[in-house]
Amino acid sequence: MPNDERYGLSSQIKRSAVSIPSNIAEGAGRDTNPQFSHFLNIAYGSSYELQTQLIISERLNFISPEVNESLLSKLNGVQKMVYVFKENINK
Repeated sequence: MPNDERYGLSSQIKRSAVSIPSNIAEGAGRDTNPQFSHFLNIAYGSSYELQTQLIISERLNFISPEVNESLLSKLNGVQKMVYVFKENINK
């Protein structure tokens, strides 16, 4: 990414990526399943935020379509895992 994006989009991508496992970990430390589910919802939302930022990065030609396809595929796997985890917690 260009240097002027160091504190812009690239910083936002890092924050979103860190937010996903951080919220899962925080939720795991809560006392009840509803609280855990709440943090899984936040993690799930952060994954979609990251997805959007990656798409924007590709459209601005900051990353190649090939690299982005790989990243989005991996992120899709994470989204599925978080979703299934949340569904199982809510049962």
